Amino acid sequence: MAEFRVGEDDFEVDGRPVRLLSGALHYFRVHEELWGHRLRMLRAMGLNCVETYVPWNLHEPRPGEVRDVAAVGRFLDAAREAGLWVIVRPGPYMCAEWENGGLPHWVTGPSGARIRTRDPEFLACVERWFRVLMPQIVERQLDRGGPVIMVQVENEYGSYGSDARYLRALVDLLLELGVTVPLFTSDGPEDHMLTGGSVPGILATVNFGSHAREGFATLRGHRPKGPLMCMEFWCGWFDHWGAEHVERDARDAARALREILECGASVNLYMAHGGTSFGGWSGANRGGESHDGPLEPDVTSYDYGAPVDEFGRPTEKFWLFREVLSHYASEPLPEVPGPPPVLAGPVTAELTAFTPLEGVLDALGGPESEHAVPPSFEELDVDRGLVRYAVTVPGPRRPYPLRANGLRDIAVVYVDGERAGVLTEKEPVLARPVAGHARVELWVESLGRVNYGPRTGEPKGITGGLLHERQYLHGVRARGLRLDRFVPERVAALAGGAPGGGDRGLYQGSFEVTGAGDAALELPGWVRGFVWVNGFCLGRYWAAGPQRSLYVPGPVLREGDNEVWVLEWERAGELGVRLR
Repeated sequence: MAEFRVGEDDFEVDGRPVRLLSGALHYFRVHEELWGHRLRMLRAMGLNCVETYVPWNLHEPRPGEVRDVAAVGRFLDAAREAGLWVIVRPGPYMCAEWENGGLPHWVTGPSGARIRTRDPEFLACVERWFRVLMPQIVERQLDRGGPVIMVQVENEYGSYGSDARYLRALVDLLLELGVTVPLFTSDGPEDHMLTGGSVPGILATVNFGSHAREGFATLRGHRPKGPLMCMEFWCGWFDHWGAEHVERDARDAARALREILECGASVNLYMAHGGTSFGGWSGANRGGESHDGPLEPDVTSYDYGAPVDEFGRPTEKFWLFREVLSHYASEPLPEVPGPPPVLAGPVTAELTAFTPLEGVLDALGGPESEHAVPPSFEELDVDRGLVRYAVTVPGPRRPYPLRANGLRDIAVVYVDGERAGVLTEKEPVLARPVAGHARVELWVESLGRVNYGPRTGEPKGITGGLLHERQYLHGVRARGLRLDRFVPERVAALAGGAPGGGDRGLYQGSFEVTGAGDAALELPGWVRGFVWVNGFCLGRYWAAGPQRSLYVPGPVLREGDNEVWVLEWERAGELGVRLR
């Protein structure tokens, strides 16, 4: 079996110096039937390695309820078949513009500020998870005939904390669980980040998008020896709902890549292929220099401006990178694979059945419970979805302003059955005062848990109470609706009537396909919600933009009859959903 090691100046395989030309591709953001194509695209670009995170919350949505952790092993096997080494970043935290940075809500809810520290309860949760996950990785290490050459400790920890005992506990746990390939850390090229995130005796790498020489000089100030590697070369960027689309010039990115390689360094393109945050798993950021400002929810597409776009097609950046990387390849680059099949022609899915949101909640929601103060999503065991809060204002009293303190993230408010407005974290006070004896309902949606910075793990819902003037309202009833409740057998049981009036709720329809393949789905006039095709959740749509359509992987479609569900939180648009 081969041996991969960290030398004094280079990475080495069986004593031979090697340069890692890696690219990030998240198996959980690509339909499994398309893994092979995307991995071949990376090989054709000139890469010899692929890197992936592992999202804990995707695989363990509830304590002990483990879902398809074997997918990690299947992806590693697919990478080996494609002729690629693999760098695995198992967390427990991963950022990645993913819900809660990959941490489960049932961990961050009770732990609060104790996450990502030496806290015994947090570490106990991590250990239980790693004991489930790590066999998939350990048995596929290079020295056992597999493709895995390195495993990361935590992720950009120096951007968050400074608990050296926590990092050492993770190192010890990974070694105990059988990791024999080199461990490493990755952090921004800042002194405080490297001092907070590095571990003595463990390879340190840096993350940046430009100015490679300066970044590596900072790293050398902390680690005079060892191979240089940019573990995240940010060759593009991600988008936020309600903001402008972000683009990075392809030629500028190629120049930055060339500079990294001219430094004699290894590199991991972040992202080589971004994919899609299916299933409503997009995270959110906090604005401002300290990442403590307004919420900035991430769009569903994770195209990232990567060299291989969301549909698996080569971009201008791909060809420029391929030219740069070809000078560092040990052999001629393989031919570029052809694109996957695309939908043969435009299709319109007619939505013919409708269930009001109240009926959806009654059929698929959790039990309603009463609380002194509004419970958080975490307390109601809601990861992705919404919570209906209901309260009756005591009376008699004259009308006063109603405020949802600590609202995260958006609430559609009804007073005595009539829509009264939309509240947000920035605008938490209802425009029209509310009188005594009024029944108030607040349908609160999470737009994605924070995935980076000091507010990672913050709770969702109405977190600071409901105020009528200065008085807290108590006796709040709450009922949650999780997205993972939308499965075919449950949705089929809904008693849907004819749609009409643009009401919020679940719309169902069907369409015929001849010549299945990748497609884009558009919803003219719809406001905000989620879409499923044949039971597969494509993710969130939102008229706020900049994303205007949702990617439909070809393997989700089938020849002949197909089903579509649209869950609209506010107001429906045209009843013909378009695929093209």
